[in-house]
Amino acid sequence: MDTQPVRDISATEFPEAVLQRSRKIPVVVVFWAKWCGPCKTLCPQLEKAAIDANGTFDLVKVEVDQNQELAKHLEVQSIPTVIAFRDGTPVSRFSGAIAERALSHWLEKILPNHLDLEVDRGRSAALDGNLLEAEKIFRSVLDESSDHHEGGTSLASLLLARGDHEDAMITLGKLPATPEVERLQATARVIAGRTNDLGPLQQRVDDDPDDGSARIRLANALAGRSEFEPALDHLLAVVRMKGEQKQAASKAMLDIFDVLGDDHPLTITYRRQLASALF
Repeated sequence: MDTQPVRDISATEFPEAVLQRSRKIPVVVVFWAKWCGPCKTLCPQLEKAAIDANGTFDLVKVEVDQNQELAKHLEVQSIPTVIAFRDGTPVSRFSGAIAERALSHWLEKILPNHLDLEVDRGRSAALDGNLLEAEKIFRSVLDESSDHHEGGTSLASLLLARGDHEDAMITLGKLPATPEVERLQATARVIAGRTNDLGPLQQRVDDDPDDGSARIRLANALAGRSEFEPALDHLLAVVRMKGEQKQAASKAMLDIFDVLGDDHPLTITYRRQLASALF
């Protein structure tokens, strides 16, 4: 992919040029039009800033008239509109031309700071297999800023990979709620049910199939072993019982959906069945 700091793109290029690219460095998207007066002031300022930044962020220009559906999807109501993306997610935006000093201040807030760079160093250590060093770096970041999102989610991911769900939940509890934080919290809850001995749990369900609590415990244990389909079957059965365990079972199903992701076939199938059972 072309990685020059200033690019004109169409909607078809947006997933790669913005969403994927922003997982490496921030991407600033400006929606503009040739007939827009304020755009003629702001766009050159943005282009100069991107070039002067020497590769610390990309500037992507989207012509509104040719990409109306994308503009509508991102709720662009006036132009110029500028949206900053990091890790595939919009993190800041403004509309209209602004003074050069104000633009510089806005860019400073979305560019990586020293803690962000430390997180990158920790992630590199983890990829190299040096997990103890990675953990040390992530904890150092959180010592300086306990709610640092990337530091916290990186540490939580590392902890969950080794099965330490309790410490992961403590770390995540200090972070602002985001889809990523909620997904990791769901993963921690699923991992918490992991067990090496399913026999007694299965026996309790065999002895009394209407025991909702036993089914939930068995489902949690199965989910903790990544046996998601049988886990969802048990939880759905509890929801359909309409008893006092219905809410707990439905929440456990939602946790599994978060772990699997919205596009997973099991999520799509069982979310539909859950909605039918609830309503």
